[in-house]
Amino acid sequence: MAWSWRLEKTGGQAAGTSEETFPTQADAESWLGENWRALREEGIDTVTLLDGDSDVYPMSLLDPE
Repeated sequence: MAWSWRLEKTGGQAAGTSEETFPTQADAESWLGENWRALREEGIDTVTLLDGDSDVYPMSLLDPE
């Protein structure tokens, strides 16, 4: 399966998926580590790691309160 990220804006508004897909979970997580700031600038608040069509885990890109 290919790994990717589902992108969401405030309130859970769908914003698509990452343009890239990744061969491993580690590759997907590394990509997020390199790109989370740019995603935040685009208004992305939450990402969910996908393994094919299956949700693996969600992650907030917002600053902790």
